[in-house]
Formats: sequence, structure tokens, C-alpha cells
Amino acid sequence: MEQYVWMALAATLGTWFVTALGAATVVFFKSPGTKALNLMLGFSAGVMIAASFWSLLQPAIERAEAAQGCPAWLVAVSGFLLGALFLWGSDKAVCYARRRAGSGMQRMNRIILLVLSITLHNIPEGLAVGVAFGALGRGGSPEGLMGAVSVAVGIGLQNFPEGAAVSVPLRREGYSRRKSFLLGQASGLVEPAAGVVGALLVVSMEEILPYALSFAAGAMILVAVHELIPECQSNQKEQPYCATMGIILGFAVMMLLDVMLG
Repeated sequence: MEQYVWMALAATLGTWFVTALGAATVVFFKSPGTKALNLMLGFSAGVMIAASFWSLLQPAIERAEAAQGCPAWLVAVSGFLLGALFLWGSDKAVCYARRRAGSGMQRMNRIILLVLSITLHNIPEGLAVGVAFGALGRGGSPEGLMGAVSVAVGIGLQNFPEGAAVSVPLRREGYSRRKSFLLGQASGLVEPAAGVVGALLVVSMEEILPYALSFAAGAMILVAVHELIPECQSNQKEQPYCATMGIILGFAVMMLLDVMLG
């Protein structure tokens, strides 16, 4: 079972690496292209929405039915809502940090709060990846592995603009490109730790697996609907279907992979 924990660590190191790539844009560009970012965010949202059902909720319901304990619908709904509520709490902390950063505080405090806000946001995302890979330790399958990889890819894609969202403002504050990059990539370092914790919990306590899978689905849906979709539609008037087609394409790719492997 330890191999799945190592796989979760490798996957979340990958999502951190994508954060670092996003932060590295500050070295080459003043800001990433709006069209490319919107398309990427839309694709990520589509992948995450599809993965939330086929890779997380559906297996959670099947495992809950096999356990013959609590009703499967109760397990799925409660875990889903807990995941959404957990991320909502994280988002509240992010919003509070952003308000504090814009209230006339000193420059250093603004920088710390900027990095902290993105870091807090990355904790449930790392947990989602860890849970997906830890679930493989309780009966892995090719489609389960593909689902876990898809979860990691979906979260990794949305980490690219998050890394840029930290490093680019730091550069505008007057920081060097090197310092802006280092602080930007540091915001994603929490994901490997959270991923290992999520995988260990699932591997060591089988009874929580259906709840954990539903929890990850709730967190992912909230990220996709509350943050990714509105953000990728920010330039809708100039490019009305760019982000929308990204969402459709991401959903279709994830659906195709799951149906083919299922």
C-alpha cells in the first residue's frame, strides 16, 4: 500500500511543478496571455467536473453500497458537502487575507498575505489528489489509476495560472524576477504534504474511503464552479467561446477516458 502513498507524493510534486512553471512566466513575460490562460482554466474546469463524478463520486457510491453500512446516498451527499464546506472555509480565509492586503498595510505584509492566500487554497487540492491515489490501495484498477491521474492533471493545470497569480504581482511590486519566482513556486509546496496526508488516511482507514472520495469531489466541484469558470469567462465579450470550448473539451476528454477504460 505504501506504493500508492509514494504515487500520491509523486503526483502532488507534479502539481507543484506546474505551479512553479506558472511562477516562471515572470522570468519571460510581464503577464501570461489572457486567451491561453482562459482556455487552460476552462479545460481544467471541464476535467475536474467530469472527474468529480466518474473518478470520485461514482466509486464512492459503489464502495458505500458494497460496505452495506450507511445508505450510499447519505455517504455520498455528506462527504460531498463536507468537501465543499472545507474549501469554502479555506476560501473565506483567502478572502480575509486579500482584504487585509488591500487595506493599506505595509508592503511586506501584503506580500506575505498574497502568498498565504494561495497556499491555503492549495491544501484541499493536495488532499483531493492524495485521496484519489490512496483509494487505489483498496482495490486498484486501470480505470481507477487513470481517474487519479486525471484528478492530478486537472488540478495541475489550474495551478499554472495560480503560480503566475503570485509571481506577476510580486514583480509589479518591485521584486526581482528571481525572488518573484521563488515566492510564487513556494505557494504550491503545501500540496505534496497535503497529498501524502490524504493518501495515508485513506490507506490506513478503509471505512473512510467513500467519504474521502466524496469529500474530494465536493472540493473539486466548488473550485471549478466558484473560481475556475468565472475566472476563465473574464474576457467573454472579446472571446465569447474560448473558455467555454475549453470547458467542453476538458469534460469530453475526461469522459472519453473514463468510458473507454470503464
